[in-house]
Amino acid sequence: MDLIAARQRLEEIRGELERSITVLNGNGEQQAWSSDYPRDPADAGANLSESDRTEAVLAVARRQRSDVLDALQRIDLGTYGTCVDCSGLVPEGRLEAKPEAARCVACQGKLDRMRR
Repeated sequence: MDLIAARQRLEEIRGELERSITVLNGNGEQQAWSSDYPRDPADAGANLSESDRTEAVLAVARRQRSDVLDALQRIDLGTYGTCVDCSGLVPEGRLEAKPEAARCVACQGKLDRMRR
């Protein structure tokens, strides 16, 4: 596993997520500014719905950024590519597809089932 390439890819992903978060936060400021003007009740519902969607996307982007930062820390600690649950190896194919992955496929599957 090429840690230099993994770090570079994670840094790129982090940059993209930070730009997305900045844009999404900017939308919230713009909506707050426009809330001073009278609106049609139907518009208020549409704006609330859009605000809810923006907040949901923002939460996902923040979680993904946190996962990327955790992966960068694992590179620094020398534990990148090792499952945080069972200490087994995370397959290279999984890390190529999802470089921030912290768990092997089996442990991630267990975690996903418990969350349901």
